[in-house]
Amino acid sequence: MKQREVQAPDNTTWVCVQALSGVSEGQDQIENKIQDQNGKVPIVCTPSGGAQTVRIQLPKDWIEATSDETLLAEIKKHQ
Repeated sequence: MKQREVQAPDNTTWVCVQALSGVSEGQDQIENKIQDQNGKVPIVCTPSGGAQTVRIQLPKDWIEATSDETLLAEIKKHQ
């Protein structure tokens, strides 16, 4: 499971993981099944504090290609 941690300016730490529940194939097969028509996959970000969990859509290579700033902006946009 792909996972990434980012810290917001308010010191909230967000742990983001690719949402893959209920799928049992290999990683590549899973990503091909769950990505939308724009090549984006569902990501669930859970905060360390009292904020609400957020679901966002990011490109399949989000772990490597998405900056912390972009990830935090997507989280904020969907809160």
